[in-house]
Amino acid sequence: MQRGMWSYVADEDRIPKDHPLRAMRALIDPILRELSPRFGRLYAKNGRASIPPEYLLRALVLQLLYSIRSERMLVEQLHYNMLFRWFVGLNTDDPVWHATTFTKNRDRLLQGDIAQAFFDRVFALAQARELVSDEHFTVDGTLVEAWAGHKSFRPRDEPRDGDSNGRSNPTVDFRAERRSNETHASRTDPDARLVKKAQGQASHLGYHGHVLMENRSGLVAQATLTIASGYAEREAAFTLIDRLPNRRHITLGADKGYDTADFIAGCRDRDVTPHVACTSDVRRRSAIDGRTTRHPGYAVSQRKRKRVEEIFGWLKTVGVLRKTRHRGRARVDWIFTFAAAAFNLVRIRNLAAATA
Repeated sequence: MQRGMWSYVADEDRIPKDHPLRAMRALIDPILRELSPRFGRLYAKNGRASIPPEYLLRALVLQLLYSIRSERMLVEQLHYNMLFRWFVGLNTDDPVWHATTFTKNRDRLLQGDIAQAFFDRVFALAQARELVSDEHFTVDGTLVEAWAGHKSFRPRDEPRDGDSNGRSNPTVDFRAERRSNETHASRTDPDARLVKKAQGQASHLGYHGHVLMENRSGLVAQATLTIASGYAEREAAFTLIDRLPNRRHITLGADKGYDTADFIAGCRDRDVTPHVACTSDVRRRSAIDGRTTRHPGYAVSQRKRKRVEEIFGWLKTVGVLRKTRHRGRARVDWIFTFAAAAFNLVRIRNLAAATA
């Protein structure tokens, strides 16, 4: 078959006028222009030309929106996907970067804390459009499985060669072996901890991801990722509350895991009304009293707080964060925060379309 050699259709004309990515790019571009001075400080004025940070961040947003499981596959898509090229800002004949170059430039943005800056400006955009509440919030955490297997969880004092016999995938028998985070560590990801979601469930190497959701539109107000521990969720909740700019008296919804005397006291010290679900455990008494539960707003917070699971569901399925593709707490935290910003962009776009 004889095929045409040249095309005279511009990339802009190929994209449908009502394509969702058009609205998404209209939200992102002003934010990237605002961050441009920060990008300049991360790059040297001489040497080999790097990937423009604006292109890099748009490409990372695409990776999350289209659930692309690796940066190598993302770069491959940029070679022939005209929609992706248009969104990133590449012309039809522009060369595409090597996957390794893409990864190294992404790590450079980690040093500049660009993910948090991007997240803050996305949330400020929602505030400017009066989409968010500044009084009512919900906090929750979830397990993010690390990119490390049980075989890598070895005793800390064991030599590096161990029982591998030079093989990359050795046979490891850890049955009847008592293993804990105090005596063992992952060789693949030393920051990961052995943790399980509940009693009787299987344990995994992972981290704890935390979000603070505002209750009006279900947007992420703050996000962070911590080393997994039995107290990580409650400690991270205070960190997220303290990050809120211009915070006044607020209500905070949460599940039964936050119903402890220390957490309730910490909330009241911060002028936060704890709308925490009362525990049904007969072994201990709930720290929530009738002063809180009889208020009509308590029932509203209990109904609204369940929407936080929609955020975790999106991050783990669409954002491909059920099992992270990165290693090290700093890098996984960067990706988790950036994914929360991408979720907010999708939510803002949907809210704008619903009111149009």
